[in-house]
Amino acid sequence: MALRASTLKIRPLMTTAVRTMNTGDWGSGSGKGGGSGGSIRDAGGAFGKIEAAREEEYFRKLSKVQLDDFKKHFDTEIKFHEEQIKIHQDAIARNKAVLQGAQAQSGKK
Repeated sequence: MALRASTLKIRPLMTTAVRTMNTGDWGSGSGKGGGSGGSIRDAGGAFGKIEAAREEEYFRKLSKVQLDDFKKHFDTEIKFHEEQIKIHQDAIARNKAVLQGAQAQSGKK
């Protein structure tokens, strides 16, 4: 049972920040970093804006999937530990009953 917790892997949560690579509107051309945003972005116009919107949508969806996986992982961890708590509470109750029985036997002698 103890190995189960160690076999689950936590994927690092990627946080996305608002990218400010360009100097004007989204998709209006290359950014300040000196690199090109690609030929469509260099051309600017409607296609550049569409490409920028698709890129942002991709990263939003990726972030949502990662967050959902993160939540599922911790829900699984919580259930596992709650089961372990119940098992340990049952063991404590059994041991207390055995101890009380032993004390009762020693008191009758």
